[in-house]
Amino acid sequence: MSGNNSVKERWSLLRIEDHDHIASDSKHWNFNTHYYPFIERSLQGRAESVLDVGSGEGMLTRLLRRSIPHVVGIDSDEASVDMAAAKSDDIDYIWGDVLRHPFEPESFDAVVSVATLHHMEPRQGLRRIGQLIRPGGTLVVIGCAGSEGLRDRALDYVSTVAAGAAVARRNVWKQPSPIVWPPPVSYREMRTHASELLPGSRFRRELLFRYSITWTKPLSR
Repeated sequence: MSGNNSVKERWSLLRIEDHDHIASDSKHWNFNTHYYPFIERSLQGRAESVLDVGSGEGMLTRLLRRSIPHVVGIDSDEASVDMAAAKSDDIDYIWGDVLRHPFEPESFDAVVSVATLHHMEPRQGLRRIGQLIRPGGTLVVIGCAGSEGLRDRALDYVSTVAAGAAVARRNVWKQPSPIVWPPPVSYREMRTHASELLPGSRFRRELLFRYSITWTKPLSR
C-alpha cells in the first residue's frame, strides 16, 4: 500500500469510528476511547472471556460486557478500580499489577489494553499478556509511543490535523486515571518488541498519536 493510500485509510477509519463513538457515548470521547469501537469489533464472536489491562474507570470493560459474558479489568491505581467497581456489578475488577497478579496462564480468550504498556517495561508487558491468552485467542493493544525520524514526524503532522478536526466537533473527556507522558518508548521499539515476542502480530501506526497491535495466538501443536 502506498503512503498516500495508507493515510487515506487511516483518515477513513477516523471518520467511521467517530460516528460509531458519537452514537454510543458522545460525552466520553478522547484519543483513547476513540479506538474502543475498533476493539469491540475485533472481538465480536471471538471471545467468551476478556481481560482489560489498565482498565481505569472501566468504560471499555462496560462496553465489552455488552457482548462478552466474562469481563475482568485490572489496574494498579486503586482509585480507578474503585470508580469502575461502583459503576458495574457484573464485571470483576482487580487492584493489582498484571506482571505480578497470579492469573493462570492461557486463562482468557482475549486480552485488550489501551494506553497502558508505556506505564510498564513494554517487553515484560507484551510477554505477560501474551501468556494469558488461550491458543487461538485475540490480543488488541492500542498504545502510546514516541516518534523518531521523518516517517513518524509525517504521521504526527497528519495526526495533528486529524486531532484538530475531531476536537473541533466535541469536548475532550479527561479520564480520571494516572497519565505517563511523554511515552518513554518509541514506535520503532514497540514494532520490534511485537515482532519478536508475538510472532505473526500486526503492528500499525494509527492516527491520534497511537499505534495498534493485533495478534491471534497460534494454536498449540
